[in-house]
Amino acid sequence: MGLVIIFSLISILAVYGLLRAFKEKSLLGIAFCVATIGVFGWFTVMTIWHHGYPTHHV
Repeated sequence: MGLVIIFSLISILAVYGLLRAFKEKSLLGIAFCVATIGVFGWFTVMTIWHHGYPTHHV
């Protein structure tokens, strides 16, 4: 289930990058951030939907 955490972190960092790209008016940065959010955000949602949220096993 570490995959969900990695996908989520990438998606969150891409949102931060998107905000910076808008601030700097970088069209290429905006395009790559939107693509990253789309792909990794979709993987995050579908992984959580099909496998559930990761829980801590002792």
